[in-house]
Amino acid sequence: MALYVYKFGGTSVGTVERIKAVAEKVKKAHDLGDQIVVVVSAMSGETNRLIGLAKEMQVQPTDREMDVLISTGEQVTVALLSMALHELGCDACSYTGSQVKILTDSSYTKARIRKIDDERIHANLNQGKVVVVAGFQGVDEHGNITTLGRGGSDTTAVALAAALKADECLIFTDVDGVYTTDPRVEPKARRLDRITFEEMLEMASLGSKVLQIRSVEFAGKYKVALRVLSSFTAGNGTLITYEESPMESALISGIAFNRDEAKLTITGVPDLPGVAFKILEPIADANIEVDMIIQNIADDKTTDFTFTVHRNDYQRAKSLLEQTCADLGAKTVTGDDNIVKVSIVGVGMRSHAGIASTMFKTLAAEGINIRMISTSEIKISVVVDEKYLELAVRALHAAFNLDQSE
Repeated sequence: MALYVYKFGGTSVGTVERIKAVAEKVKKAHDLGDQIVVVVSAMSGETNRLIGLAKEMQVQPTDREMDVLISTGEQVTVALLSMALHELGCDACSYTGSQVKILTDSSYTKARIRKIDDERIHANLNQGKVVVVAGFQGVDEHGNITTLGRGGSDTTAVALAAALKADECLIFTDVDGVYTTDPRVEPKARRLDRITFEEMLEMASLGSKVLQIRSVEFAGKYKVALRVLSSFTAGNGTLITYEESPMESALISGIAFNRDEAKLTITGVPDLPGVAFKILEPIADANIEVDMIIQNIADDKTTDFTFTVHRNDYQRAKSLLEQTCADLGAKTVTGDDNIVKVSIVGVGMRSHAGIASTMFKTLAAEGINIRMISTSEIKISVVVDEKYLELAVRALHAAFNLDQSE
């Protein structure tokens, strides 16, 4: 007998008809003799509706009360799905995060899971029931309802799979797996049969929206076999697992991109110890995340310092940098919020030379100027002008033969 954790997102349970379809899928698996735990999100649009109501009451809603409010979306879904299962003759039991005792810290709206009490779930499974758990939420040590942040239902599912020692965690979404790149940009993009945790973590952090990054981190840490499938079409999806045969790995597994980039440069900064800290400290204090960094030292003992931030933080970061420029006696601050980041990802980079030169040669052949470069063991990222995004992705996809079957 196998134990599976199924997770269905908001679009998968967006209507009564879709919830009934999910119930039929779950019952079919349960009838085969498997033990099934189902984690669900709120129905699509419901969380945004609740946030809208909150803002009608309070300009800046209190975090604790916000968690109490938005956690109700998943509570509706677990009850409806359990009802649908009962209607099909399948015994089911629904639980909120606090009932299961998904213990979190007290960071409202972005809590982290500390521990899960699996005793109640195992008891229900051993009685032959399907257990339906509300995603995205938990309870802190003081009994306060908490939520895990956007995409938190993925994390709930993976955490439950780890606690229950499930055979596999299946994430059902509106796509049928992980692709070599976004099919809307490159129609020749190919679904991957499998991808490593490392690669998926890079893809998620670099802009791929298939899985929430914390869920991938959790799965990798606790060795949870993770599979991404479609709620609406049949197929095996993509298995996210550990690298098994690095010598046979494809050079590149996928191309990720992020449109939400902006670049800032401060020029003529005195080249002294601690200058990078002085530039970035105000940015960090404002809780603005910095991504790529480049520093160039000139012959006149000054340095130019360039970094990227999320486009939403661009104006705020620029204002802070202009103040720093005055404080340091630097020359100018310039910026550009019409840039994008394009990245190639693959564990095969570890054992093959020439990946970077192929990438740069491909972009040069298309007349695409590289503004910044960042590398790690299994990825290379470049910043280019926004107008070249789709051209860059398609050219790199072809250059690394990603449209060809493995």
